Amino acid sequence: MIRQFGKPLNDAQAALILLHGRGGSAEDILSLAKDLYFPQVVYLAPQAPGNSWYPNSFLAPRAQNEPWLTEALRTVETTVQMANDAGIASDQIVIGGFSQGATEFVATHPRRYAGLIAFTGGLIGPPGADLSHAGDLAGSPAFFGSGDPDPHVPWQRVEQSAQILAAMGAAVTIRRYPNRAHTISAEEIDFANRLLRDAFAPAQRPA
Repeated sequence: MIRQFGKPLNDAQAALILLHGRGGSAEDILSLAKDLYFPQVVYLAPQAPGNSWYPNSFLAPRAQNEPWLTEALRTVETTVQMANDAGIASDQIVIGGFSQGATEFVATHPRRYAGLIAFTGGLIGPPGADLSHAGDLAGSPAFFGSGDPDPHVPWQRVEQSAQILAAMGAAVTIRRYPNRAHTISAEEIDFANRLLRDAFAPAQRPA
């Protein structure tokens, strides 16, 4: 199931794909659309089975999160393809998410995107694992924001993920929020809006 908001898919000039966190829902994450609203954009939010994209911590060995992780990435890929089929190129698609998912998809499906918004997100795998990926993100803008300490996502993993995506060619902005809860702050919303304004400005056309 993929929830939609904003411009009808077949009329939209750009897309923001939003991925909810563990225990959340497509409707929850889609509520961000009111704070990240652009009139030419369709907002797409797939729903994870049981409200979680995979069962164990993202710091667990990858095998412990299979086959759910592969299926989750396939769901995001299907959502991207849905936008592509409606005439929205990948360079007019922003992938965003809270905690689970968005960063891993962009790293494992590298191309030029309109952007990545990683609210408390990081690449998946145990501490000490090689999390690097091949491919070129071709200057895709990426925002990483997270609290430190965070009960689920260590700041070191956020930094490591940002460095890996930068090495893949992303234009990365990273912000650390000391002692902030596992949530999304107003400042992060502001950073996300700046990324979206820059990303979607070329898509705006006179009525």
